[in-house]
Amino acid sequence: MRYYLAIDIGASSGRHMLGCMVEGKLVLEEIYRFPNGATQRNGQLVWDAEVLFSHILAGMRRCGELGKIPVSVGIDTWAIDFVLLDAEGQRLGETVCYRDGRTQGMDALTEETLSFDALYRRTGIQKQIFNTIYQLMAVKQHTPELLEAAKTFLMLPDYFHYRLTGEIRNEYTNATSTALVDANSKTWDWELIECLGLPKEIFSDLTTPGETVGTLTPEIVAQVGYDCCVVLPATHDTASAFLAAPICEGEDAITLSSGTWSLMGIESPDPIITEYTRAQNFTNEGGFDYRFRFLKNIMGLWMLQSIRREMGEQVSFPELAELAKASGPPVAIVDVNDHAFLAPDSMSEAVRQVAKKTGQTEPGDFGQVLQCIYYSLAQCYADTVAELTKATGRTFTSLHIMGGGSQDVYLNALTAAATGRTVFTGPIEATVIGNLMVQMMAAGALPDLETGRQIVRDSFAISEISPAGKE
Repeated sequence: MRYYLAIDIGASSGRHMLGCMVEGKLVLEEIYRFPNGATQRNGQLVWDAEVLFSHILAGMRRCGELGKIPVSVGIDTWAIDFVLLDAEGQRLGETVCYRDGRTQGMDALTEETLSFDALYRRTGIQKQIFNTIYQLMAVKQHTPELLEAAKTFLMLPDYFHYRLTGEIRNEYTNATSTALVDANSKTWDWELIECLGLPKEIFSDLTTPGETVGTLTPEIVAQVGYDCCVVLPATHDTASAFLAAPICEGEDAITLSSGTWSLMGIESPDPIITEYTRAQNFTNEGGFDYRFRFLKNIMGLWMLQSIRREMGEQVSFPELAELAKASGPPVAIVDVNDHAFLAPDSMSEAVRQVAKKTGQTEPGDFGQVLQCIYYSLAQCYADTVAELTKATGRTFTSLHIMGGGSQDVYLNALTAAATGRTVFTGPIEATVIGNLMVQMMAAGALPDLETGRQIVRDSFAISEISPAGKE
């Protein structure tokens, strides 16, 4: 049996999943799961990169203990965040979380050099205050000594691949999220980097999903008990998730990767960069085989996750939905992308305050807050469908919802009703599947992406919800 190992690390947890082909179907086996979360340290919200790497090794060791040695391994994470290395290859400073407040005002500082309109025309990347470009400007502004000492820039999964192999790679799909990659040349925008006063020498040439980084270093082999290849997946988790969309040939469908963030859009052979797409804050992220993910970032299940933490995590997500339904019609609809929801001390209070600010009735108990969130997310999805239609001139007939959010029956039914589109849900493990698909294509076990998507349709349960709400 030939196994491939996908390590998928999200903002709240990570997992190691083995994939193999059995009688023409892709079979997944979760072998290790671990928690993740940002913590306050020295006045900053940071990720513990060393703890994360220790979990990466622990899960890899588990493969050896099970006698299931992978042909290859690849790591994907969220986008945006990065590390800097010194001349000895050691990490400089903390691995700061994108939700940290250090980027406040960095957009205005950047626009003293280059307007956002000009930046968008070059990169096609939407404006988000936590984008890597603004994080780097924050480093330049507040801790310039780190940039002066830096010899290497690595996105987070690139850093973990480096720790496994000793090889430096800047993978394309994650690099595009920095807003420092030219959308047309698909390479670093060296003129932009120089214009912003960032050191050009820290950025390596971009490499694409499917390339082999190398094999494990002797030190890592000693720790995990075997050697294998490290292959670049689409290291941006959304890029991996979009690969697993079980869209049929000829189907004009929108994809929604539903998790902590909701990423809603389409695949396009070329970036779509217009005044309208800039004004609506659409982004053009690089994908596998240079396919662009033309999409909008939506706050997503982060809002529900935050309410669950307030209530106590013994409350299940289905219980949240039941509590919302029992509260009656929503008393308010809020803009889920309001910055007030990015990292509030209390999500429920943030929802109430945004409702009040917009002249609506403040939700009362948790049930009303949850109902507001559910309906607001569905409305945002519906608005985004309308914007995608206008931006592309296409008529979309269906919506494919993948990832953890595909299990939220209540939200998905509201989404079908709000969008007026047939909704297909699944697979749940889209990011892992996309990660594995690239590794398998690199090994020759899959001939192409279209074959991989057919295997997804054959291997995993896909549910259908009509706009009337019937499954």
